[in-house]
Amino acid sequence: MHILVVEDDFISRRLLCRYLEPFGECDVAVNGEEAVAAVEQAVNNGTHYDLICLDIMMPGMNGHETLKAIRNYEQSNGFCVGQGAKVIMTTSVQDHKSIRRAFKASADGYVVKPVEKKKFIATLNEIGVEFSIPL
Repeated sequence: MHILVVEDDFISRRLLCRYLEPFGECDVAVNGEEAVAAVEQAVNNGTHYDLICLDIMMPGMNGHETLKAIRNYEQSNGFCVGQGAKVIMTTSVQDHKSIRRAFKASADGYVVKPVEKKKFIATLNEIGVEFSIPL
């Protein structure tokens, strides 16, 4: 599995990578601009991401803007809705407006920080990414 973790906080980024590394290559981006560039490069190389964990509150391009740019790029390169990367928003923002906005922009899941391993794995399984990690 090809995974991208987009997170400006080092500890959160490292935690997510530790959860996911047993299941595939885990690339990281520290902001939205890096994330979009990574997705573009992966698509152009024929190695698109299977899973993207995306923070919302980042400097510069926030997670909502990043998700929109990623989905636009996927669609312009032949990925129909639902065929691109699975995207899980991983954020401390838990208001209903932000959650609705994420799903409207085609997020597949939403996990509130601090990310608890059990809930994170359950969310991955709910969106069709089958993981079985010892808790």
